[in-house]
Amino acid sequence: MKSSLIRTQRLRGRSIRRNLTLAAIVAGTLSTSVPGAIATQQQDDRIQLQNDADALTALGVTGVQARLVTSDGRNLTATSGVADLTDRRPVPQDGHFRIASVTKAFVATVILQLTGDHSLSLDDSVERWLPGVVSGNGNDGRAITIRQLLQHTSGIHDDYPDYTSAEDFYQHRYDTYTPEQTVARAMRHRPDFRPGKHWRYGNTGYVLLGLIIERVTGHPWHEEVRDRIVRPLGLDHTFWPGTSPTLPQPHAETYQRFKADEPLVDVTEQVGSGTNGEAGLVSTTADLNRFFRALLSGRLLPPAQLTHMKRTIRVSKEFKQLMPGARDGLGLFSRPLSCGGVYWGHEGGDSGWISAAGVTADGRRSVTVSLSGVLTDSADDVLRVVQAESKLIDDALCTTPNADRQRR
Repeated sequence: MKSSLIRTQRLRGRSIRRNLTLAAIVAGTLSTSVPGAIATQQQDDRIQLQNDADALTALGVTGVQARLVTSDGRNLTATSGVADLTDRRPVPQDGHFRIASVTKAFVATVILQLTGDHSLSLDDSVERWLPGVVSGNGNDGRAITIRQLLQHTSGIHDDYPDYTSAEDFYQHRYDTYTPEQTVARAMRHRPDFRPGKHWRYGNTGYVLLGLIIERVTGHPWHEEVRDRIVRPLGLDHTFWPGTSPTLPQPHAETYQRFKADEPLVDVTEQVGSGTNGEAGLVSTTADLNRFFRALLSGRLLPPAQLTHMKRTIRVSKEFKQLMPGARDGLGLFSRPLSCGGVYWGHEGGDSGWISAAGVTADGRRSVTVSLSGVLTDSADDVLRVVQAESKLIDDALCTTPNADRQRR
């Protein structure tokens, strides 16, 4: 009841400010009223962002950093919790983190750039570029297209090593896997379904896309990401660490509890099993906002390729539990906004990390959030954290100047 009253009061306050602004126009004093209204709006944005970040730490996340870029290009940040559980230093506003599957949006962008210059086609088969790689146990690269890899409809089964305990983590956290090894593991299994018949989120398809980028260009996928996206946009804190298990400063430590009755484990230092295009990049909230704003505003792709990227299909029922209303494009997901329309972005999860980025359809307003130390003991706990993260993004993208809407 109290939160509803606060929201009602805010809506009434915004209505009053709009009426005052209109009066100022009539009186010829617009130049003094508009800056005040913008400043008040930004203060509202900052308070909402901070409240949503605090709500995440209340659910058991040790550290949160979030950054909202408004339609006029201003950065608003919020942090909550602590960067580590030993000396409890504050979470840095510009901390580095492993972006996990958000990497897929970068890889997809490179693929679509290659289609734009006619180096390949979305309808090319995997076999054309990687002869004999996808074969055996019913797997057939001749029947799978590049588009299906991008949109998780290839049917290829994922087989990834995972840490089962603290002892397993300490034993294997520096292990590395080549893309060929990852694909070979998948080929030991029959496909989950025939290509194009269903949708299931997977990682091996993006490992194959990384290999295709290398086959077409002669350079590893991460070098193409660097040369085509990172350097042109000035993403100075986005890079592929390779086999390095450490993060540059500043960064938060991240933690994992492998079983409910086990102590927390600091899992910050690790190579991770996904470094070959399905994941693998390190970035910051500022860099990810810049990337997604550039992508959706048409600075990275020609109009035809951006249209392909935004052509979505339905996702599975299981996936919708984590991302209600989501539809899958090519390396991008669309999600409905409570204020109307949709936003675009991607989410990622790694040991101890969860990250998400979202941008409005015009590319003018974006938000990125990184969670470190997601200390949950059940699937329900994880779901509550993901829901709170989604609320942060929705609140940030829906709180626009002069918005006149009824919140949830």
